[in-house]
Amino acid sequence: MKDHISKIFGISQDLDKNEIKYLELSLITPNPFQPRRVFDPTHLDELAQSIREFGILQPILVRKIGTGYELVAGERRFRASQKVGLKTIPAIIKNLSDKEVAEMALIENLQREDLNYFEEAEGYAKLIKEFGVTQDEIAKRMGKGQSTVANKLRLLNIHPNVRKEISINVITERHARALLKLNDTKSQLKALNEIYSKNLNVRQTDEFVEQLLINNEKEIKEKRKMKMTKIFKDMRIFLNTIRGAVQTIKDAGLDADISENEYEDYMEVTIRLPKGKNAAK
Repeated sequence: MKDHISKIFGISQDLDKNEIKYLELSLITPNPFQPRRVFDPTHLDELAQSIREFGILQPILVRKIGTGYELVAGERRFRASQKVGLKTIPAIIKNLSDKEVAEMALIENLQREDLNYFEEAEGYAKLIKEFGVTQDEIAKRMGKGQSTVANKLRLLNIHPNVRKEISINVITERHARALLKLNDTKSQLKALNEIYSKNLNVRQTDEFVEQLLINNEKEIKEKRKMKMTKIFKDMRIFLNTIRGAVQTIKDAGLDADISENEYEDYMEVTIRLPKGKNAAK
């Protein structure tokens, strides 16, 4: 991971001790581009214990922001140092753009395989939206195929509420992909609950989703049929009202006439009322 970041951002691995500064933790703010949403408390405790015993073996990376510093890489070390109660931490200060900071945070986590697939997809999406990076550029930077990046981004089509549930009760990425066939949140949650309750494997999940799609289509057709039935019923009521009105006019002594023509997409109703001396029968 360190080698990969060093090559991309030109950070020498043979660091001069003069490049390492000891900064007060209170002056350092977290990385706003950090793609990770959750830090495993058990892993942080283990790292904190290691720091108590051996100290911090690798400095964090920061950039100068105003009167303080902003974390670029090494957030686990930063958080563990806070747990230990350290006042200062070894750091390398680099002049980096927002784009470089976002890329570095994403690369650091990907190289450690710390990100779940949604966090990875959100990291890619942020690079694209905020910095205009293309999928192909991301693929080259991350050492992945362009199709891999595209498939990760597609996972963001899963409804946010469903993604939140999956982040808590994790399923495999392949399971999650099966949910992409379902367009509405209700169906996605229904399939997810089925995966949880019956411990479905990927094949069983695909089969359940396909059956759910069939059932949904039947339900849509039934609702459409009911809607059309209501429309026809309302139309008959409407026509009867018109016919009744014309009959009332006739009963009043006027020579009214009504004609009806039905076409494929609409129905045409014409009412003729004579004028002047021809109005009365």
